[in-house]
Amino acid sequence: MKVIIVGGVAGGASAAARLRRLDESAEIILLERGDHISFANCGLPYYIGGEITEKESLFLQTPESFRARFNVDARVRNEVVQINPQKKTVRIKNLSDGTVYEETYDKLILSPGAEPLKPPFPGSDDPRIFTLRNVPDAFQIRNFIDANHPQRVLVVGGGYIGVEMAENLCNAGLEVTIAELSDHLIAPLDFDMACVVHQYLRSKGIRLMLKTGVKAFIPSETEISAEIGDELYSFDFVVLSVGVRPETSLAKNAGLKLNPKGAVLVDAYMRTSDENIYAVGDAIEITNFVTGKPGYIPLAGPANKQGRIAADNICGLKRSYSGTQGSAVLKVFEMTVATTGLNEVAAIASGIETEKVYVCPSSHASYYPGASAMFFKLIFEKSNGKILGAEIVGFEGVDKRCDVIATAIRGGMTVFDLTSLELCYAPPFSSAKDPVNMAGYVAENVLLGKVKQSFWHDYEALRRDDNAILLDVRTRYEYQQGAIDGTVLIPVDELRENLDQLDRSKKIYVNCQSGQRSYLACRILMQHGYDCYNLAGGYLLYNIVKSELNN
Repeated sequence: MKVIIVGGVAGGASAAARLRRLDESAEIILLERGDHISFANCGLPYYIGGEITEKESLFLQTPESFRARFNVDARVRNEVVQINPQKKTVRIKNLSDGTVYEETYDKLILSPGAEPLKPPFPGSDDPRIFTLRNVPDAFQIRNFIDANHPQRVLVVGGGYIGVEMAENLCNAGLEVTIAELSDHLIAPLDFDMACVVHQYLRSKGIRLMLKTGVKAFIPSETEISAEIGDELYSFDFVVLSVGVRPETSLAKNAGLKLNPKGAVLVDAYMRTSDENIYAVGDAIEITNFVTGKPGYIPLAGPANKQGRIAADNICGLKRSYSGTQGSAVLKVFEMTVATTGLNEVAAIASGIETEKVYVCPSSHASYYPGASAMFFKLIFEKSNGKILGAEIVGFEGVDKRCDVIATAIRGGMTVFDLTSLELCYAPPFSSAKDPVNMAGYVAENVLLGKVKQSFWHDYEALRRDDNAILLDVRTRYEYQQGAIDGTVLIPVDELRENLDQLDRSKKIYVNCQSGQRSYLACRILMQHGYDCYNLAGGYLLYNIVKSELNN
C-alpha cells in the first residue's frame, strides 16, 4: 500500500506516524511545501516574545528523524500542485530546483491546514505588516524586532493568537494596541466573561480598541498610520490576526465536495467525497459534539486525533471521529482563560433553551496561602441540566476545572452529576467542595427552584422598577467601597432581625460580593414568604462588566 500525505504539522505528521505503527510494509510519503514537517505552531508567539529562546525548540521532527524512526519519506519544499483522483496521482513541484514530477497513491491524506485571513486593507502590502502562520513568519517578525527596535505595535484581531501575540510583544518591551471589530476579545468567551480579561489586559498596559475596525494603513518611511474608526494612529509595525480560512484550493480543483465556506466535507471516518482521499485538521468541516451541527473549529488537538483516525481507517481499523467541542486554554500573562463546549450566545443561537450560573470560588482552600479567585460560568440545558459548556477565567487551577467539565460534556453528564464528582483535595490544590462541585450545586439549586436568579444586564431596568427592591447583604465596609446604585444595605447576618424593613408585596433582588451570601439571604427570604432573586456572579462580576461598558 502506498499512502501520500499532503501537509505535515499536527494532522499530517500524526497520520504518518500512526500509519507506520500499524503497517510496517506501507510506503508512506509526506509532502510539505514549507521547510519543516512538524513544528510547534502554538509556540510561535512565545518565540517572538523571547519566552522560547532557541529556534531548534520549535522543531518537533526533521525529515531525517522522521525517516530514522518511522521510515517515512518526508520531503520538505515539495508542493503538491494538482490531484488527479481518476488516475490516483499527485503532481508535485520541487520548490528548491523547480522540477515537477508525479507520484501515484493508493490512499491520499490531505492536511493542508488553514491560512491567515488578510483583508484587503489599503496599504496592507507594506513589509512591516505581518501575519503569523508558520516558522518563517515567526522568524521574520522576530528579526524585524531585533533589527529595528520598534516601540509601538498594532495587533489587528483579538482571538487566541492575537491575544498571545499582544502578551508576548508586551513582554518584549513594546507598547501594544489591540484593535478588535467585536465588542470583546476571545470569541469563545461571552461578553461578560471577556470583561474580566479586558480589565486585566488594561492593567498590564495594553490598549484595547473594541468595536473598532481598521479601515486602511498609510505607510510612510518611518511608521505606519492606521485608520481606526475616524482617527489615525501611528505604529512601527502591525500584526494581522483576524482569523483563518481552510486552505482547500487543491481539494476544490480535484472536485472534492466543500461546504459554502470552503472547508472539505468528510464523514466520520475522515473520508472525503472520494473514497480514496481522506482529509484532516484545519481544512475540514467538523461536527460540533454538543449540537451535532456542522462547524469549523481549527485546533491542534482535534487535528492530531483526526490524523490518527484517518490512518486507522486506511489500515482497516474502523474508527470514527465523534466531533469537536472546542476545548481550549489561553495564557494571558499570569491569567488563564479556558473554555469548552458552547458559550451562552452559541447555545441560544443553536435553539437550545439555556440556563447559566456563575460562581467565583477560590482556586484552593482560602486559609492556605496564595489562593486566588476565579470566575466560572457554566451553561446547561434548562429542561434537563445537560452540560453545554463552561468558561473559566482566573490565575490558578483554571485548566484542570475546565478539563473536568470537558470530560463531563463528553460523557453526557448533567449538572446534577457534578455535585457527586469526587475530585482530588488537599488545601494547596482545592477545597473540600471543589469549584466544579460548587458550580454543580448552584446549577442544581436553580433547576430545583431553590433560588431564582437575576443578572448584571437586568439591573438598569430594575432601578426604574417601582415594584423592585434592590438589597445588598454584604458588610457595611464592603458597601462603602462600592455598591450598585439604588441598593439598600442589610448585612446577611442582620437580615432575620430586619425583615420588617422589606415590603412583602415587592420583588427583592439580592446581591453580595460573589453570590454566595446573597443565596443564603434568598433562602431566608423565600422561607419567610418573599419573592426574591439572587444576582448571579455578585457585585464583583456586575462591577467589572459595568466598568467595561462605561469604558
